[in-house]
Amino acid sequence: MSLYSRRSLLALPLALAACGFTPVYGVDGTGTKLRGQVFVQEPKTQAGYLITRHLETQLGRSGSDARYGLDLVISLDDDELAIDDNGDTERFDIIGIVEYSLRDNTTGAVVTSGQVENFTGFSTTGTTVSTLASERDAVERLMVILGDQIVTKLYATDLPA
Repeated sequence: MSLYSRRSLLALPLALAACGFTPVYGVDGTGTKLRGQVFVQEPKTQAGYLITRHLETQLGRSGSDARYGLDLVISLDDDELAIDDNGDTERFDIIGIVEYSLRDNTTGAVVTSGQVENFTGFSTTGTTVSTLASERDAVERLMVILGDQIVTKLYATDLPA
């Protein structure tokens, strides 16, 4: 390792501190402020339950007296991908879009809002039971992916004091 790269490596923490960088789980980090302080709306669908479960795992479970409330609108759509010579679909993509809104329960003001989108796929070449299991698994994987995207965006939010 050259002397120049060592100096750069040692100067990196100073540069990050100078630009206002705060670790997410640091003393005043967003992750610390959100932990156990976000009440996710009650789910109305299986997909809603799955994403709520994942968000509560990531952000900590809280009661209705939490500082923040998170509202979600989930949209799922199937897209046929592979069609065989007989016209039967052998693979589907599930496209998920979640619109989210984080509001301050004290003031009622929306702190941040946005939309995340992603997809997962599943095969339909097995039995009916295996196809249904594959679809359920794909939806569960999709809700984890979308939940992680929401958490990442919430951690990047500048929260009010």
